[in-house]
Amino acid sequence: MNSDAKQQLADFFQQLEVEKRASPHTIKSYQFDIQHLITYCSAKNLEKWADVQQADIRAHIASRHRQGISSKSLQRELSAIRSFYRYLLKNQLVEVNPAHYVKAPKAARLLPKTLDVDQITGLLEAGTSSDLEIRDVAMFELFYSSGLRLSELAALDLNDLDLADKSLLVRAGKGGKARLLPVGSKAITAINAWLAQRKTLAIGETAVFTSNRGFRLGHRSIELRLERWCKTKGITERVYPHKLRHSFASHLLESSQDLSAVQELLGHSSLSTTQIYTHLNFQHLAEVYDNAHPRAKKKSTVEK
Repeated sequence: MNSDAKQQLADFFQQLEVEKRASPHTIKSYQFDIQHLITYCSAKNLEKWADVQQADIRAHIASRHRQGISSKSLQRELSAIRSFYRYLLKNQLVEVNPAHYVKAPKAARLLPKTLDVDQITGLLEAGTSSDLEIRDVAMFELFYSSGLRLSELAALDLNDLDLADKSLLVRAGKGGKARLLPVGSKAITAINAWLAQRKTLAIGETAVFTSNRGFRLGHRSIELRLERWCKTKGITERVYPHKLRHSFASHLLESSQDLSAVQELLGHSSLSTTQIYTHLNFQHLAEVYDNAHPRAKKKSTVEK
């Protein structure tokens, strides 16, 4: 790039720092991302930012993709380039934003990991040997029973539970939305067992789940208790709170086929978010088909 182009880029970063008050991390990321475009422009003998066309941006992103750069990283690079060209447009240094309509390649959609029913049973019925393990089982049962997020379980207060009605209230789910959820009988039994122990541990604390010193359990403490539970009970599968939530959604959808109900129970604002669990069910059906259908099986030996 020529000296004017380099100065324009320097002015852009100066604006980000002074006027936009962008963090040093953001500025460093922008510099890193736009440097890749500069490398491309140098290879193509493009001296001015106005010389860069939409086809160049597409070719640049395609080249980066072939290098193995992830879709998420390419989206970030495009965001930096668009921001820079918006600055150039605003200052009448270019006439168009060549990155405006360019999109990064779509990332492969990763399906959520779940446990099967037998694995859930083994996890939740491994047996307790202390008051804290009684508490832990109540937490794990509730994750699976009601599909709670980690933050929702940690924030749960005693007055959010209505065990007689077999329900609980999530006061502030994702997006600040409240929702009323059913609680299964196994979870109710586990919670009652914990509440009987809790009386001597937590005095004046509103949280349902507390430490042995009577304070509300934090997110990381809950995660660590689940890790510890699996380790001490000989469970080799890696289990984390959101996997229990995924398992809740997958098993419920598999049994009910009611996508809207599962959406409401999970607290998803969009049905498309919940639809990922239909892919899990199809994946299971496809495996059953491959293993069972006579015309799907691969013959292990060649007939002569």
